[in-house]
Amino acid sequence: MKHQTRIGTIVLSILILMGCTALLVKLTTDPLETALSKMSLREKAAQMMIASFRAWKEVPESEDEEEPQEEPLSVNITELNDEIRDMVSRIHFGGILLFGENIQDPEQTLRLVADLQSTNQIGGGLPQMFFVDQEGGNVNRVSYGTLGVSNMALTATGDSANAREMASVHGEEIGLLGIHADFAPVVDVNSNPSNPVIGIRSFSDDPYTVAEYGCAYLAGLHDAGIASALKHFPGHGNTDTDSHTGFPVISSSYDELKRCELIPFKAAIDAGADLVMTAHIQYPQIEKETRTSFSTGEEVFLPATMSRTILTDILRGDLGFEGVIVSDALDMAAISENFSMEDTLKLAVNAGVDLLILPPVKDTKLFRMAETCVDTLVSLVDSGEIDEARIDESVLRILRLKQKYGILGRKDFTVTDEMIAAAKDRIGSAAHRDKEWQIAEKALTLVKNENSAFPLTLNAGETTLVLFADSCASRSGAGELARKLLEERQALPEGAELLVMKNTRDNEAECIEAALDADHVILVHRVYAAACLDPATDDGFSSGSFDRIIEAVHARGGTVIVVSCQLPYDAARFPEADAVLLTYWGNAMPQLPAVGSSWSSNLPAGLLACFGLCSTEGRLPVNIPSLDAQYRPTTQILYPRAA
Repeated sequence: MKHQTRIGTIVLSILILMGCTALLVKLTTDPLETALSKMSLREKAAQMMIASFRAWKEVPESEDEEEPQEEPLSVNITELNDEIRDMVSRIHFGGILLFGENIQDPEQTLRLVADLQSTNQIGGGLPQMFFVDQEGGNVNRVSYGTLGVSNMALTATGDSANAREMASVHGEEIGLLGIHADFAPVVDVNSNPSNPVIGIRSFSDDPYTVAEYGCAYLAGLHDAGIASALKHFPGHGNTDTDSHTGFPVISSSYDELKRCELIPFKAAIDAGADLVMTAHIQYPQIEKETRTSFSTGEEVFLPATMSRTILTDILRGDLGFEGVIVSDALDMAAISENFSMEDTLKLAVNAGVDLLILPPVKDTKLFRMAETCVDTLVSLVDSGEIDEARIDESVLRILRLKQKYGILGRKDFTVTDEMIAAAKDRIGSAAHRDKEWQIAEKALTLVKNENSAFPLTLNAGETTLVLFADSCASRSGAGELARKLLEERQALPEGAELLVMKNTRDNEAECIEAALDADHVILVHRVYAAACLDPATDDGFSSGSFDRIIEAVHARGGTVIVVSCQLPYDAARFPEADAVLLTYWGNAMPQLPAVGSSWSSNLPAGLLACFGLCSTEGRLPVNIPSLDAQYRPTTQILYPRAA
């Protein structure tokens, strides 16, 4: 009996050993595990970092070094210099983020990406993942491509298929340049009308609408083979501070976030989002740990980017996200003015961040900082302040993402004539721009029309004044473009003309005179911050001028159309206007754009609509609140969001 028991024990031990061996074989034959096991700590640290090289300017290396007598020249990085080439060949960054300074034309961009990839392979670096912020609307980096219409405009069309189609256009165009991932869609719920940084980048102030359109946008990127990154977790829509310039605080509880901000994140995570970008925002009802700000000496709460509760417990645990967590840029004031770089790296990585967007290189000081960040992360692991197992978790997720998008196996990054031709043919193509125009037209929203003011009936010899507020003076070229498009469509009667003017602090009397002399008046207004609504501010003085112009035109029996070309909340600012049209964006266009150059369709389509040449069937994507006597939003809704 004892003999049989001993045999049984031996057999069981063999079976257990065989099982362990099989597991070991499985682990050691996993190519990603194998790649990870061969990486040094420094290589793993670099793999967790996204570098960007925006511009090059020589600055002193230390305070003791003599300052140059003349301001050093800053040169956009459109090709690698020797210093960057040396760094990229030694430090194999996991990713590269491209900005507008890097993107000049299709061939140049393709060659820059290829050069970075080839240089990175010197010394055996794994292929890099290339990122870009190409949201469409007022955040886009490929200036020669299809600019898009803004997320709020997409929702105004009333059909989420337009979001998917617009995203697939952006995805196709950046993919042709060798870019793998788009930092989009923005799934922040723009619940605060005074938000200075999200605004039209958001789809709506309703979380379920944001979820629907955000998931459609994500699907469009995936249709084009592009990785997607949701931003900014757990929500940047309910702030009145821009984390680029300040340190926002959101006092919402976790239950409140679950009822609003987290709804679109959860939906998009379930729909297959690849990355989630963190918000540099304090949530004191959720993350109560504080640090002393090194610049102010005040106690500040750890932002979401550094909160293990928010990133590991909520994002990974409660929402089930298994992909890559990426920080927002670490040079933003919310981080750089409150935390040292060492603390930033330690807190962010321990909280659960996988990819860190390093401060973009704009001068030689920031260039040196990029290498310092890698050294610092290594030293934090060596000193035991970050567990190397935590680093391995992140790097493995990054490798999985690269494998999913076919990045890891690439060796040859030669730019061919066929690649250049395809990029030139499709990026910003007539077909893509036509699609943008169609979507922009579908978004046009006429929220008010009294006294038969809209559209205009233009007769021979009549003059139409198109007056741009100071806040959108740089968009006045859209007026010139509208004239050209009207002429091309033979929509201007004989002798009729468009007079395009810009309002300034000094020419109000001239503007009123021009309005009284004109047969028709269109006022173009732009709100990019709450101050634009207040005539007492530098941002909003034109709104006061517009009040007086409307009053003067009414006194002579005329009508006035107000066209909004960014945030739609100025619909409430001009209650005396006869008609108010929302376009949801208008890009900087100081003069008539050159043939072949890119421009957004929103504002030109809106101006043509004033003459009856475009439909106005858009639906309000947000509630428009009434304003109080100080021009601040109230709780009373003037124009309700479309059901």
